[in-house]
Amino acid sequence: MTGKLLVTGASGQLGAAVLHHLIDSYKVPASTIVAGSRDVAKLSDLASRGVETREVDFNDAGTLASAFAGVDRVIIISTDALDGEGTRLRQHLAAVAAAKSAGVGRIFYTSMPNPAESKVTFAPDHLKTEEAIKTSGLAYTIFRNGWYMENLFMALPAALASGQWYSSAGTGKIAHIARDDIARAIAAGVAAPASDSVTYTLTGPVAYTTDEIAAMAAKATGKPLTVVHLNDEQLAQGMAGAGVPAPFIPTFVSFDANTREGKISMVTTDAATLSGAQPMPLEAFLDASKAALLG
Repeated sequence: MTGKLLVTGASGQLGAAVLHHLIDSYKVPASTIVAGSRDVAKLSDLASRGVETREVDFNDAGTLASAFAGVDRVIIISTDALDGEGTRLRQHLAAVAAAKSAGVGRIFYTSMPNPAESKVTFAPDHLKTEEAIKTSGLAYTIFRNGWYMENLFMALPAALASGQWYSSAGTGKIAHIARDDIARAIAAGVAAPASDSVTYTLTGPVAYTTDEIAAMAAKATGKPLTVVHLNDEQLAQGMAGAGVPAPFIPTFVSFDANTREGKISMVTTDAATLSGAQPMPLEAFLDASKAALLG
């Protein structure tokens, strides 16, 4: 790897994990890395290791011009601005434009599986960002990150507490993958010699239905868990009754609809091929997460 590498979102969970693997797993010199965040104070540990830190705010074109200066490659970690007002896409397009303006040689971008057909409400953000990257003329590597195992923490603790998991996913399947396995694969792809533009889909090794995941969670925790199958409208009504903020309900329901319709059932070996390590099995993750699942 040559030239400066900018990692945006460096203080976030995925960005921090990617940086860890770049430096510790793949021995990329810290002096060649620039860590970017809206809050540079959160990057003090990286700075102490010799990583250059810069303010990177996708909402502020002024910071982008200086953040991308002298950078040969950039990892654009997708943002979490899911306000329903197009903020996330505007942020991503600003970053792509800044990379193009700065003469960056290659963009790495963290996307999602099957964005063209996905039922997830924010899939168009990823699809349009991918399109912008491809039309920029820059070389690119797109990592379509599968569904994190850690996302199960949004539903399973409450479900295990009540003994019922409300879902409209039906018999659809997901091949969950641990965030750290995604980060390791991304770091491996970045640290490898430059190649043609390429897109990877990073998933776990096996896809499971909600019922199968519930059975594994019950085994791991010793708590009974039954999946209550609903339609999307019933699930939305239940979320509203449980106090889920109204703006988030369509997105949460879209996750299950996407699963039910088979839009995220794919299983690939891309993560293992990139990193040379087999991703953690879901059963092992649930076993290791017993304390978190039981609250």
